Amino acid sequence: MSVYGAWIVGLAVAYTAILIILGNIVRKKATSGESYWVGGRNFKPWMVFVCITGLFSGSSFISILELSYLKGVSAGWYGIAEMLHVLIIALLLIGTFRKRMMVTVSGLIGDTFGRVSMGVAGAITAFTFPMWSVATALSFASAVSAFTNIPITISVAFVAVLLLVYLQAGGMWSVVVTQTANTIMFFIMFAVGIVAFFVNPGVEGIRHLAEVKPAMFDSAGVGLQTIISWFATFLINVLLAQAAFQMALSCRTPEEGRKGMLMAFGANIFFVFFGVLFGLAAAAVIPDGTRGMVAVPQYLATVLPAPFVGLFFLGIWACALGWGASCQFSGSTSLGRDVTGAINPALTDKQKVTYTKWSLVVLTVLMIILGFLRSEQAAWWNVFAWTLRNGATFAPVVAALFWPLATKRAATASLAVGFVAGLSWYALGNWDPVNFYMNVHPVFFGMSLNMITMLTVTLIEQSGKFRINGELTSARKNTAIAAVAMAGLALISIVTSFNWLFTKGLLGLACFLVIAGFFILTISVTSPVRDASTIKSLEPGNVISK
Repeated sequence: MSVYGAWIVGLAVAYTAILIILGNIVRKKATSGESYWVGGRNFKPWMVFVCITGLFSGSSFISILELSYLKGVSAGWYGIAEMLHVLIIALLLIGTFRKRMMVTVSGLIGDTFGRVSMGVAGAITAFTFPMWSVATALSFASAVSAFTNIPITISVAFVAVLLLVYLQAGGMWSVVVTQTANTIMFFIMFAVGIVAFFVNPGVEGIRHLAEVKPAMFDSAGVGLQTIISWFATFLINVLLAQAAFQMALSCRTPEEGRKGMLMAFGANIFFVFFGVLFGLAAAAVIPDGTRGMVAVPQYLATVLPAPFVGLFFLGIWACALGWGASCQFSGSTSLGRDVTGAINPALTDKQKVTYTKWSLVVLTVLMIILGFLRSEQAAWWNVFAWTLRNGATFAPVVAALFWPLATKRAATASLAVGFVAGLSWYALGNWDPVNFYMNVHPVFFGMSLNMITMLTVTLIEQSGKFRINGELTSARKNTAIAAVAMAGLALISIVTSFNWLFTKGLLGLACFLVIAGFFILTISVTSPVRDASTIKSLEPGNVISK
């Protein structure tokens, strides 16, 4: 192990010890189920800020740093898409979810559609979160491996066990105190990176890079289809971002939760800017690498002494922990609270907290196993997780929020069909993280069948019990118009530019938008029958009208 590796590992171990101590200090605050899962709804805005920053901004920084080394400034679009995602949640959803006193997305589904749906949604959610955790842990581990002889799988196992140790103690309170420490480390990392940048290559070095590699400064260098996919992924995830909801809804009021998220939105500008800057700096100094997370530490070693390189990568370590802690804790909440509650409704909150702690153990073991299975492909786990979770839960969540007509059977069926459809489509593409079957992302196929199943089963079961174009509010009318416009434009693009969409990998997204438009339109214009006179109007021979 080099001197650089010794500093990286030494600082990581010391920081780890501090996090464990902090996690145990706040143990006394987690005195009930609500305190353990959502901090007793007593968080202040700054607490939401550090939680969301640790969750999204840290993981975005790793992704941008990795990609900007290879593709340049266009990697910043990933962070911008994530910022839009946070902004929409803050402005449009926090109030609605806070009124429902929501803890998890799977719990929201269960509150509306019953125990079976909650159990299925909770299990799918729980077992996908370690996939996201291991993806970020693998990126960090590849950086550590540049200076040490520590195998990547051992690094992942260390991350997983660490998360278990400090999350067990205080639950959401452990998350907020460690995310506070992580946020401090982020800005120390930025300061060290700025020093390295001005030492070498500096502004002149970036100008030279622009001359010899102008493609690095192409705003669409990563590929238009990739940029569109990033925005589509984050926009779709707006309704499914369980970990973010769990943090923001831990606040005392919706307004304070919104304020904390807006603070995180603003702070993310630094993560996007410095992620791109440091990636470009590494590309200017170490031009022939194949992995950004390997080239960046090599670059830093050429300009900084070992202690400062260790500090920079302590920030990367904090990024991995900030994302992993949130994912592991939120996943264990779904498993320990929702799945066990679905199996045995008589469980008390105290018993569910115990099961949540045991769930952390289960997800820790799963995370370690996943790290051994695909240690060379961090991106693979991200795609797999998006496919399984979003493909199953999208339509039930939308229906739970906006469609009182939806039925329990429809929710359960859509969960199962979306899950199986996405999994099957991924299998047809030989599980490749980039080259999908028919050039269609499996998450779009899964979510499309997810929505179709929800519509079909509900309308069949509710036949004769709903009306179309009842007394629509202006909001429903506007939503219906927007849905028709979206579906229409997507359909026109398919008809006129089928080959281009197929080649660019956007055909699946276009088809998804058509189905989503029809799904939203149906939700907007249908409502349950309210009285006997309305039921009679739905009998054969009568005209369904306003």
